[in-house]
Amino acid sequence: MKIAALSDIHGNLPALDAVLADIARRGADLIVNLGDILSGPLLPRETAERLMALDLPTIGGNHERQVLSWHPDRMGASDRYADEQITAGQRDWIASLPAVLRLEDVFLCHATPRSDVECYLEDIVEGELIPAPLKSIEERTGGCDAGLIFCGHSHIPRLAHLGSGQVIVNPGSVGIQAYDGHHPVPHTVQLGSPHARYAIAERLGAQWTVDFVAVPYDWEAAAQLARQREREDWVRALRTGFVRPS
Repeated sequence: MKIAALSDIHGNLPALDAVLADIARRGADLIVNLGDILSGPLLPRETAERLMALDLPTIGGNHERQVLSWHPDRMGASDRYADEQITAGQRDWIASLPAVLRLEDVFLCHATPRSDVECYLEDIVEGELIPAPLKSIEERTGGCDAGLIFCGHSHIPRLAHLGSGQVIVNPGSVGIQAYDGHHPVPHTVQLGSPHARYAIAERLGAQWTVDFVAVPYDWEAAAQLARQREREDWVRALRTGFVRPS
């Protein structure tokens, strides 16, 4: 069994297409999508159209929930742009997405099994996301007993192996490699390169082998599109993987 996991596409269709092409080259039995699919200043409508046609096992993230339930005056610029751009049919599609999904011994969640905004594999310390201790990860896992758990949300590729034998994988973000976060406290994530991220997990006997993949794509074109939308915060992040000059 070979599973490719995508997360946090954020409307970056060029990055998504590059990742899908790389998966086709490497091969996978299944592709799963872990949410935060459309919000951003790039191509939310076109990204939704592409994914709806693929009909992948997909869950919603916190940004899907916010687009569906928040008043535009409360939304940030990325959610508001997606809200303005998507069609009624695409809105119905994201409304149909479950918050979590179990596929036999594989569990999909956007952030943790109990929350779509709580970092699973990291703690926030002095504005930075650092690896969380295993005790905290086990507590966030709760009663979920799946052997392989995929999560997203933090945009940081990371793996944890619990004492139970469970493996938790965050594939990183397809669409954006740096951002300033605000929940539950202000923090910054910077991957340091603009490559689109995803992961492949392959079961070999009783164990899962995990490959983290970084894929080049035309991030300059994506940055120019963000500039057209007057989102300078995204321009540097798309070009470099940094929020501020490195």
